[in-house]
Amino acid sequence: METDPRLFTLEAVVRPEWIDEYGHLNMAYYVLICDHATAAFWDAMNAPRMQDERGGAEYAVVETHVNYLDELREGDPVLVTTQALDADAKRYRIFHSLYHAGKGALSATNEVMALGFDLRTRATMEFAPEAHERLRRAVADHAAVGRHRNVGRAIGRPRRR
Repeated sequence: METDPRLFTLEAVVRPEWIDEYGHLNMAYYVLICDHATAAFWDAMNAPRMQDERGGAEYAVVETHVNYLDELREGDPVLVTTQALDADAKRYRIFHSLYHAGKGALSATNEVMALGFDLRTRATMEFAPEAHERLRRAVADHAAVGRHRNVGRAIGRPRRR
């Protein structure tokens, strides 16, 4: 499967302990895989400084929206792409597309809103200047990538006509 090289990626494999009583990936683990992609994205925004070198300057996820589209089963290879949608001095919004890497099928999408968060004071904060600049560049680079129809989607009930 081919993905846009501008997007951030994460690879994983569905683990046996993530399988539910129906024989497929439990819904919570779709979120876990995407959470790993969020952490990898944040590490990229701060590279080469890793968490122990950032002085508590991190992020906190404050909102997430998941759409489950196709099942994944034990041992399936997974590819997550991450698109930066928006960022300012204190928050960013990203969109994950989680694929069955072998079939190329989109299995889930996950939109995430995160705030700058200081682990020392346990309060929101502005992003470090280098991270903010990388976030800004990622948003600009990803603006040319098409957006999935689930971006900005809210839970709702279809209108009856």
